[in-house]
Amino acid sequence: MCMKHKDFKQPTGGSPGAIRQRAMPTKQAELRRREIMTDIAKIGFCLPGSLVTRTTRCGNPGCRCHTDPDRLHGPYLSWTRKVDAKTVTRNLNAAQAERYQPWFDNSRRLRELVSELEALSAGAAIEAEHWEASQ
Repeated sequence: MCMKHKDFKQPTGGSPGAIRQRAMPTKQAELRRREIMTDIAKIGFCLPGSLVTRTTRCGNPGCRCHTDPDRLHGPYLSWTRKVDAKTVTRNLNAAQAERYQPWFDNSRRLRELVSELEALSAGAAIEAEHWEASQ
């Protein structure tokens, strides 16, 4: 969970010189943060999970799918995701897959942007506090 600036409190007590100034990120880091937030604001609906194409073997032992690996049934499109720690799969037809592909792309882009924002924030904190960057 991200905390906003107002959630941080200055330490109390001690001498006035003991209170550190709040370190500011570099102008370059702040510019990139703003660009990331602008990109996030442009993202539309997002669907979590994966859109996958599957081929399968049926339960009929005499079927062609059991003797020829190139003749499996399918392809079948499915959307798989986690809901309450359980895997949920919904089969989609080609039109649905095409319609929702941009939503899957948006979700992937959102994860990329959030990861970049987290890395940028960690770097700013490390720089501000003069910590050693871990590998």
